[in-house]
Amino acid sequence: MLDPSFETGAPDWVDLGTPDIDAATTFYSGLFGWELVPGGPETGGYGTYRLRDRTVAGVMTVPEGQGRPSWSVYFQSPDADATARTVELAGGRAAFPPMDVLDYGRMGGFTDNNGAYFGVWQPGTNPGLGMIMEPGSLIWSELYTPDVPSAAAFFHTVFGWQTRQMDFPGGTYTVVRPAGTDNDESAFGGLVPLDQVPSETAAGPHWLPYFAVDDTDAAVSAAERLGGRVTMAATDLPEVGRIATFADPAGAAFAVIRPAPMG
Repeated sequence: MLDPSFETGAPDWVDLGTPDIDAATTFYSGLFGWELVPGGPETGGYGTYRLRDRTVAGVMTVPEGQGRPSWSVYFQSPDADATARTVELAGGRAAFPPMDVLDYGRMGGFTDNNGAYFGVWQPGTNPGLGMIMEPGSLIWSELYTPDVPSAAAFFHTVFGWQTRQMDFPGGTYTVVRPAGTDNDESAFGGLVPLDQVPSETAAGPHWLPYFAVDDTDAAVSAAERLGGRVTMAATDLPEVGRIATFADPAGAAFAVIRPAPMG
């Protein structure tokens, strides 16, 4: 699973682009208990969400008509500019080139060879998320892609990701782990055929972040009460956990999971 040391290529940041930060904060505060730390002029209004005084996500305003509301996943890079060059050589492209974010780090946005957006974060004074793997924080990420083998090859070139296929009732799941690792305990995400999950197909290629919860069914009830929409009802996955997927009130997609007990 995710490691707080954030190995190269592992998710180290997530952020929400939404047309109304106040409305988003009402929703995610009610769902996860997040508190907004507004961004000042020096960050262009980019804020952060915190839980128990630790950062769990970023948030920024994306005006209507300038992009659909969405969650974005960022991956650790020791050199964002070198990663940008590798992305282009591998068949991806830059959505925006790497740029300094004050002294916090260096950030770039890209699309892979199948059109899915992702980001990279080269840490400066900000090493990345301050909380992972705990209720209310990032625990897993999935790429929905029309071509799993080509996506795996792309990210292997860019980050050195290792993959392993796991069979389950109804299909095969491709697990992703950082370069140089040889066990599934270091896995941080999966690659999923875009047409395999109807609730995700319409969005096209994209990354879906999962946040840990203590009670998936309670999260479903809370999300609906707060104006969100359940896109996949709470479902048990043997030896994995109980999951559900949502669209928040603005339409940004995300998932939750109550992990299965270890051992």
